Order: sequence, then structure tokens, then C-alpha cells
Amino acid sequence: MSKAEQDRRAVFEREALPHLDAVYRFALRLAGAADAAEDLVQETYLRGYRSWDQYTVGTRCKSWLFTICRNVYLRQRERKKRHEEILTEQALDSPAKLSRENPVFAATQDEDPEGDFFKGIVDEEILMAIDNLQEEYRTAVVLSDLQGLSYQEIAEVMEVPVGTVKSRLFRGRRQLQARLRDYATSMGYLSARRSGE
Repeated sequence: MSKAEQDRRAVFEREALPHLDAVYRFALRLAGAADAAEDLVQETYLRGYRSWDQYTVGTRCKSWLFTICRNVYLRQRERKKRHEEILTEQALDSPAKLSRENPVFAATQDEDPEGDFFKGIVDEEILMAIDNLQEEYRTAVVLSDLQGLSYQEIAEVMEVPVGTVKSRLFRGRRQLQARLRDYATSMGYLSARRSGE
């Protein structure tokens, strides 16, 4: 490995790797499953490293990585949608050719000890409410409220104007508020009188 490549790698590790957990949490909210999120993070960091020359060292690397992650997710979703269309077309022609799952892995597909551990720590009710938001609201809420990005950074990640970010956050938070009102009361976060107002 050349000296220039070693320097590039060192800067990448210093700037990008500290955000690995945040990118994973964002990917998990996008993908909805741990294995898909891990693949998404891996692809994000691979693309980030390959296009490191486009990043301005010292700026918000986390926002830059979130943008890559979101774009990778959207591309994968489009490919999956197209793949499903092709499978449907093939199924109409010859249903016998259709195989979606390797039977060797079918017996263990639901086992995920690491995922079970984290599910026990994180409040599942709130995460389910976030996951049930429409994608544009969910992405805005996750980036703002879970990842702490500014309106401008979210606008860059989502490739929309700041006003649109504010609107999506407002609507997403209103939907969460409506869905979680009874839960917040039962947990003691809201008093019964206040929740009935």
C-alpha cells in the first residue's frame, strides 16, 4: 500500500468510523431488520471510502454518510421492487421456477440473539410507532430526534428544501403524538387529565 493510500485510509478511519453506530441506527430505521441494516452500513462505508475524494475533511462526515446510506437504501429498494416484478412475471409463466428461500436456512431464519438483546433494551412501542410512519416522515424524525442532525443537514441527506424537512418533522411528530398518547399516559409520562385535553 502506497503512502498516499495509507494517509487516505487513516483520515477515513479518523473521520468516518466514529459514526458507525449512528449510521447503523439510521440504517436499521430505514431497513427495519438488523441483517439488512448491516448490509446497508457495509455498502455505505464501502461507497464512502471509494468516493472519499469528494468529501471535504473537517465538515459533517455523519451527514455525508447518512446521505450515502439513504441513497443506497433507495437504490436497493428500487432494485428489490424490480426483482419482485420480474418474479411475478416469471410466476405467471411458470410457477415451478419460483424459489424465494433456501430451505437450508429456513429453520434458523427467526433466530437472532443479538437482535433479541437490543429489543429488550429499546422501548419497542416507540420504535414500532416510528417504523409505522410513512417513509418521508420516518426518515426526518429519525435523523432529527434520534440522530440529532440540524434541519439543514437533514435537507441535504433527504435532498429536499429545509421547509419540507420542517413540514415532515411536524407531521411525523404529530402522528407519533397521536399514536403514543395512551402509551405515554400508561407509562406516567403524561398525567391522565392532561392526556384527555
